[in-house]
Amino acid sequence: MNPQTFAANQVRSTPMSADLISIVNQCYQCGKCSAGCPVAPDMDLLPHQLVRLAVLGDVDRIIESKSIWLCLTCHTCGARCPNGIDVPGLLDPIRHSVLRDKRTMTDPKVAIFHKTFMDTVKYFGRVYELFLVGLYKFRTKTFTEDMELGLNMFRKGKLHLLPQKTGNLSEVKQVFKKSGIR
Repeated sequence: MNPQTFAANQVRSTPMSADLISIVNQCYQCGKCSAGCPVAPDMDLLPHQLVRLAVLGDVDRIIESKSIWLCLTCHTCGARCPNGIDVPGLLDPIRHSVLRDKRTMTDPKVAIFHKTFMDTVKYFGRVYELFLVGLYKFRTKTFTEDMELGLNMFRKGKLHLLPQKTGNLSEVKQVFKKSGIR
């Protein structure tokens, strides 16, 4: 399947732009993106492999991977890429289509975390870790898992009782409204 077919099949309402197709086709699989990715050790498909699957049009394999949910969108991959390929820009529309279409995933907890993370940002304008953890535990019914880790994070000041203030919450809400993310 060529990249144009991939673009048409990838996400019905948000196909890849011609610019993105052109950029993705420039990947020569050097692996610099994967070498710098902070979550690569936990991925089943590395960033350069995801780009290759996109070029080949194998969207189903991308969707079945846990890697699309583990991507931090930190753009380390793009900064390291000699061709400036934006892997998160490739993955974001796929993630949103999976959530929008309520597709079945290999590990639903990963998608629940993604949705919970986005909800936290939408409500508070930034990540509020304590709310994120609490809502995630509620949604997954895993109340007692990781209790020791949570306590250690709280002791180290990583979990704040109150959310930190953000610049302008109304602007963040506008971004969500324009993007159509629910």
